[in-house]
Amino acid sequence: MPETTRARRRLFDLALWLLLCVPVLLRSDPNDGGSWLQVAAGVTLLGGCVAVSRRRPLLPLAATVAASLPATLELFTPSYSLALVAFGYLAGRRQDHTRGSLWLFGTVAAVGLLLTRLTGTSLGPWFTLLLALALAIVAPWLVGRYVRQYDRLVRSGWELADRMEREQAAVADRERLRERSRIAGDMHDSLGHDLALIAVRAGALEVDPGLGAEQQRAAGELRRAAAEATERLRDVIGVLREEGAGAPTAPPGETAGELVDRARASGLDVTLSGAPPELPGMAGRALYRVVQEGLTNAAKHAPGAAVAVGFREAGPRVTVRVESGPGTGGGPPASGGSGLVGLDERVRLAGGTLTHGPVRGGGFALAAVLPRRVPAAVPAAPTSARELDRARRRVREDLVRAIWIPLALLAALAVLTAGVAVWSQSRSYLEPDNYARLLVGQTYAEIVEDLPDHALETPPRGLPAEPAGVDDCRYYRATVFAEVPVYRLCFDGGRLVSADELP
Repeated sequence: MPETTRARRRLFDLALWLLLCVPVLLRSDPNDGGSWLQVAAGVTLLGGCVAVSRRRPLLPLAATVAASLPATLELFTPSYSLALVAFGYLAGRRQDHTRGSLWLFGTVAAVGLLLTRLTGTSLGPWFTLLLALALAIVAPWLVGRYVRQYDRLVRSGWELADRMEREQAAVADRERLRERSRIAGDMHDSLGHDLALIAVRAGALEVDPGLGAEQQRAAGELRRAAAEATERLRDVIGVLREEGAGAPTAPPGETAGELVDRARASGLDVTLSGAPPELPGMAGRALYRVVQEGLTNAAKHAPGAAVAVGFREAGPRVTVRVESGPGTGGGPPASGGSGLVGLDERVRLAGGTLTHGPVRGGGFALAAVLPRRVPAAVPAAPTSARELDRARRRVREDLVRAIWIPLALLAALAVLTAGVAVWSQSRSYLEPDNYARLLVGQTYAEIVEDLPDHALETPPRGLPAEPAGVDDCRYYRATVFAEVPVYRLCFDGGRLVSADELP
């Protein structure tokens, strides 16, 4: 980690510690009912929490909750309220997983309920604890989770942009290499075809009776030199790597029919059946290459054999077939079929299929089925784009959770509070028949079975003053849901001295 980053983090932690210490100094000093021991303990606790907040984000939050509960079961204290909010946010911002936080939130709620029951207090402070937990801890924690996801999205965006730039450069390099390879292949096919035709013409001169022996020998040497040049061309064509180097290809604008005528004029015995169709784009180029490869192989490996080129159209597809008869070198290409491998790839990219092999009776056939229209390839979305889309979706989901989870908690808390309030009110309801049986002068032990389990904690406002000279007055609801009227029972020395219904 760079030293500047460490220094910046230290300054942030120091400022956070000083800020969180302000409420402790203001609310825990001796002038405000506290003590300097409480101030020292609070400042030390907050310092330790800030120190470990980066490595253990949940530990400072748990320590602050533990320091707040002894002061009040309602959790929200003036001294540590700001620390609860800050550490709740930092826990969401710095924590990788959410399971530990959810366990902590559930534990705080359970411990608050347990302390409420152990101290014998009502459930009111526990509901206040749940509200403080939702607003002072859970809500900042959700905000921290959202900020964390947003920062991750921004960081992922820059990383993906850098990766896409590198991938784009790599794709450009691959395209250049692929184009050079294609040029090399076209050069091999075109020059190989032309050299094969030269060999055919040289072979015709070699057996021409009108030439002398010396001329026939020279023609034979020319034929053998053309064949050797074709082989060397195939071996060395892979070194075509110069930047910007051009390459001769087939004659521009030449069709498959013109190619057949040129081969026939060179002395090759070629027959043509069917009209050569005109196909667009890659399909047309593949058709031309199939005819060129078939004629080249026939001239090279079956000299003197008859060659048949045929075209057949059937709906959306075109079939081309080049078949050579048996010759002195008939059979599959002796070069190992590298030309056929490249041709098969070219036909496949054009949306067609290529077949080749020996035919019955001797000879070799090359056939291809090509579509009139090359099917459009559906570009796949780049991997980086999919990752960026997933990151955006995660941020949107976290934002939705940051909104609906606090609202759901508040709604659940409101429903729970209302249910407990109704339940508590029903426990302080004194039935009219039981009230009618009460007699002044009875002891509390005599009437306790007719009284509800709990009296009202605080009487409603506006009631008459309690009678003088009594030890204790208790108030009970006269109806389940209405606040008034109420029954007031006053005791002196353990005996009932008055029983009034107060509107």
